[in-house]
Amino acid sequence: MPLTESIINSTAVAAKPRKLFDAGGLYLFVSSGGGKYWRLKYRFGGKEKSLSLGSYPTVTLTAARKLRDEARASLAEGTNPGEARKQERATLRDEAARLDAPMRFSIDSDGALSIRIGARRMNLSPSESAELRAFLTATRGVPVKE
Repeated sequence: MPLTESIINSTAVAAKPRKLFDAGGLYLFVSSGGGKYWRLKYRFGGKEKSLSLGSYPTVTLTAARKLRDEARASLAEGTNPGEARKQERATLRDEAARLDAPMRFSIDSDGALSIRIGARRMNLSPSESAELRAFLTATRGVPVKE
């Protein structure tokens, strides 16, 4: 029997954690502490896996079913939804680390230089970038006076 909002809301906390199953591998994990968490049970590569979909009531029953269907579509395409989520999080982490870097230089395809220091950004035109490059080349090897 599929879950309903009334069944979920009437579920009392028990001494042991338990699972309330919906359909298609979707279930609500009710912890002994009272938390309710959506999980998806699936198989990929011959192994049983579990994917976290969020906590109830932040993620409603309807939203959890939609997330389940999206994960099932991903499985049908031959993609592990858990690995896809890990890749996405790693990309976000890398992007955040790149943006938080103290100093960042980048050169566009047209030769324009961008310098970012914290939240400040300076963009040089291609001709200004060429002048700066010529200056750095000319001063390379010149001893610095202190």
